[in-house]
Amino acid sequence: MADSGITKKALAEALKQLMEEMPFGKISVADICEKCDMNRKSFYYHFKDKYDLLNWILDTELLNTALMSSPQGDSWTRIRQLLVYLYENRSLVCKAFTIEGQNSPAEHFRVLVEPMLIARMQEIFGSDQHQEFRVNFFYDALRCTIERWITSPNCVPPDIFLEQLRDTVKSGAEAVARSFEEREKTP
Repeated sequence: MADSGITKKALAEALKQLMEEMPFGKISVADICEKCDMNRKSFYYHFKDKYDLLNWILDTELLNTALMSSPQGDSWTRIRQLLVYLYENRSLVCKAFTIEGQNSPAEHFRVLVEPMLIARMQEIFGSDQHQEFRVNFFYDALRCTIERWITSPNCVPPDIFLEQLRDTVKSGAEAVARSFEEREKTP
């Protein structure tokens, strides 16, 4: 099992280095294998394709390093850990966001984040007919906001971005609640 982890990490490092040198679309499995002096058979033993490898990198680094380092943390702590990872790995993340289509990191990110959003939405709203809409709404808002932040040339540090995000969510929710209360008072 240790050899499997070493092989996967070598392939991952090779892909990350290649992504610094050329666009993802131009990188082949042969390039990855050549970069880490491995054969294609070893690559395909561990991964289906380069998308699978990239998603494995994001899974292991993002989930294991960022999100699972403090499994007992509240939602804001986990979001902060996610933001710190993204910020520290901006180059890779920005390039990954440009990849489109089936098995893209963006699609894979949704698969990872959606169960957390579903659980959170159920805590807040319970299960009802609007759950799918709410999950889609909050996922899209979160992904677009994070993508705009991380790809910005003036990307602020994660703690500043988190404070902006937290303030916007809190003050936005309070403003909406006040607005509804005022409407209910008006005859």
